[in-house]
Amino acid sequence: MALDWIGFTYAAAIALGGFMGYKRKGSVMSLVAGLVFGGLSAYGAFNISNDPKNIKVSLFSAGLLALVMGTRYKNSGKFLPAGLMSGLSLLMVFRLLLLIMV
Repeated sequence: MALDWIGFTYAAAIALGGFMGYKRKGSVMSLVAGLVFGGLSAYGAFNISNDPKNIKVSLFSAGLLALVMGTRYKNSGKFLPAGLMSGLSLLMVFRLLLLIMV
């Protein structure tokens, strides 16, 4: 059983981003979203660690986050945090799709 270090790192980045949004702007919604999506991503990484073909939870959370944050980036034009999170999430989606192809 090999740990999905990339998945766990991605989950930590999401949770940390939510915490930073709360810390800097006082956004409770950012904190809640960061913890929910970070938790879902960590659970997905745990599932991938046990079965590399079990990508459903990770793909759902990364795909939804890429869509939401990509829309926010398009509307605001600000790279941080929306552009960064949408880019990381899109890379994660591509990685997950490669996992099931191989």
